[in-house]
Amino acid sequence: MDLKKIALQSFPPEKVRNFSIIAHIDHGKSTLADRLLEVTGTISDREKKAQFLDKLQVERERGITVKAQTASMFYEHNGETYLLNLIDTPGHVDFSYEVSRSLYACQGALLLVDASQGVEAQTMANFYLAFDQDLTIVPILNKVDMQAADPERVAHQLETLFDFKKEEIIKASAKSGLGIQEILQAIVTRIPAPKGSTEKPLRALLFDSWFDDYRGVICLIALHDGIIRKGDLISLAQVHKSYEVLELGLMYPEPTPMDALYPGQVGYLITGMKSVKEARVGDTISHKKELVTPFPGFKPAKPMVFAGLYPIDTEDFDQLKDAIDKLTLNDASVSIEKKTSAALGLGFRCGFLGLLHMDVFKQRLEQEYNVAAIATAPSVLYKIKIKHTGEVLDIENPAEFPEANHIEEILEPIIDATIIVPKEYLGNIIKLCEDKRGVQKELRYLDEQRLILKYRLPLNEVATDFYDDLKSMSSGYASFDYEEAGHQVADLVKMDILLNTKPVDALSIIVHEEKAYYVGRDLTEKLSKVIPRQLFEVVIQAAVGAKILARSRVAPLRKDVTAKCYGGDISRKRKLLEKQKEGKKKMKQIGSVEVPQEAFLSILKR
Repeated sequence: MDLKKIALQSFPPEKVRNFSIIAHIDHGKSTLADRLLEVTGTISDREKKAQFLDKLQVERERGITVKAQTASMFYEHNGETYLLNLIDTPGHVDFSYEVSRSLYACQGALLLVDASQGVEAQTMANFYLAFDQDLTIVPILNKVDMQAADPERVAHQLETLFDFKKEEIIKASAKSGLGIQEILQAIVTRIPAPKGSTEKPLRALLFDSWFDDYRGVICLIALHDGIIRKGDLISLAQVHKSYEVLELGLMYPEPTPMDALYPGQVGYLITGMKSVKEARVGDTISHKKELVTPFPGFKPAKPMVFAGLYPIDTEDFDQLKDAIDKLTLNDASVSIEKKTSAALGLGFRCGFLGLLHMDVFKQRLEQEYNVAAIATAPSVLYKIKIKHTGEVLDIENPAEFPEANHIEEILEPIIDATIIVPKEYLGNIIKLCEDKRGVQKELRYLDEQRLILKYRLPLNEVATDFYDDLKSMSSGYASFDYEEAGHQVADLVKMDILLNTKPVDALSIIVHEEKAYYVGRDLTEKLSKVIPRQLFEVVIQAAVGAKILARSRVAPLRKDVTAKCYGGDISRKRKLLEKQKEGKKKMKQIGSVEVPQEAFLSILKR
């Protein structure tokens, strides 16, 4: 290691290779990263564990990559030592922002495809992300040693869909180590070296960052030009502040301090930043008082799904705020806005890239910061045209919807969805898409067994349980990817949930007019099962404006007040029952209904 560190001090850019691994979820990205780290001697047998780069508890529990991770390796080829910087990226559609950011720091990408599953929706999406950034793409067929593998069929898909030549495709098995040396050689020979010069002023891209409780903000940077050394004074283009470099180095695979970083290298940087707002992803780092052309920055992530996060106990608001602040540094794609709810008190309205993204964010709050929060039903961003004034409002919170008589039209966001499905499940998937108000755009065969379906779908229908339904209706074989497609006019209404005639703003939802009755009936039934019994009757109603669509009730807990009457005139019992009835009536007027977390979850999974 020491020899390599010494050699590194003058590592020229032509001996550096920066690459990313891109693939659909569960095609073996993390396993391939493990093998590359082992074969290059970056991790020892003692340190070895499955999914080494999946550091988060949520990643290890769910078996998915949520956060892109970086690791540097040394590899000898033809007597020359090369520095390889690997960025392992997530595969799920909700984390494509992590993928696009990571690709900015690379010159090449390994496109990984499962030899038994074949090309899937997110494979195509990630390929075009890398292709748009003009990266060199190395196609790899993974899991070729599996019994269900069909390398010839999948290789043919790669040739027809992406114009790869047959001889370019590497057959490998990340689990057994088959083809790993061939992949490493391809990284060195096929992926171009970064262009950079030590003579030019320092210019580095800040492409990721996270918060460490002891050292503050840790920035991940890709050096384009110049040299950065410990003790240098640097400035950030967007923040207009200067900092001293306290520590810098490589992720090998844990942070390993170095004296300097050189052009083409990817490493970490600690400057003692305390505020999470200072390390803006996409910012340009330069030496203080040196003028350089800043990078264009990243397109900000557009939230697709919005939900409220509120502390279970109102006294925990500051703790929740602090945890969200730190977590949003690790996840720059979440948008945060402070909100007040009549039912839940002070909290936040958060924008996420999808429902899994929201679920993972909430789980990370609980696991990493020990903060429990109530999440309200997810909604999407609507455009509402107001009568008379013609003003167009952007509203994502159902509680903020104007009265129906003020609305001229509602525009809802729509998406272009790509679904790849085996032909035997085609009927189920078409029915699902039509139930979700989808319009078919394209249907074509990918090969003899699978089809590519393209649908235009309302995001509101996809944002809740569409992905779960898609997987269950196709026995897990269908894959799904989407992109924004603007807005369209729709017949939508705001449905209020009333508890004892009082609306609960956090339970309000936006539904299509045709489905309002069925959704209202289902919700009132579900809520009647999860709201605990009180000492008074709880009436649950679903209403659109002044019209009640559905009703259910939670029966009161009843004390037997007539138990002490042994015989005697019936009027004695009636008198006691009337007295109890009056007490219940008074209690119902002044009593508040406790709404548990399950009530919000029942709307989440409507």
